[in-house]
Amino acid sequence: MSATSPLYALLFCDEPQLYLANQQAPYSFPYNILANGRDSVQLRSLAADTSQESRIRLLAFHQLGQTGQITERKELLGVVVEVALSEGLDVLAAYADGTARFLHHTGRVIIWENGTDSRSRPIIDQLFTESARVVAQIGPWNQPRRPAPAPGMARISFLVADGLYFGEAPLNNLFNDPLAAPALQAATALMQFLTTIQPAE
Repeated sequence: MSATSPLYALLFCDEPQLYLANQQAPYSFPYNILANGRDSVQLRSLAADTSQESRIRLLAFHQLGQTGQITERKELLGVVVEVALSEGLDVLAAYADGTARFLHHTGRVIIWENGTDSRSRPIIDQLFTESARVVAQIGPWNQPRRPAPAPGMARISFLVADGLYFGEAPLNNLFNDPLAAPALQAATALMQFLTTIQPAE
């Protein structure tokens, strides 16, 4: 999967215009709030609404942060794992609502929307439990999101209400890191589930 693909950028939930591009004006809720992007009361309400998709909430938190309204909440809403192979980039994304995406380096895509599935939910819950431990030990990244990792590198990004957290290292180093390894093992289990249960499109 190319890092220039809109599908790749959509995973990080920090570019509302990409989501709006798939909607038709006049926008319906919640996209009308994201399209406005200036009503802090509505954005805060949307960000706090646990009935909304995790990606929508992340977009609202991001817009609040863009206007200087950084939340103190440490709610983890997404995890993105990037593995840069010599053949291309593999990317797995999972969200707190139980949905997931897998972008294979060949360009094939798996979109998993069954957040209550009894097989995938425990794996994603484990991924978030282990990821929350990492977030508690590191600080947020206060710069623009970095380009995709170079070949031979791996990165795990944590999409948190108060910003982006991540760790990056050579592939083997990151997967052997005592702090990151449990989260990456859970991510690997999720990838194996997705590629087994749903053929890539």
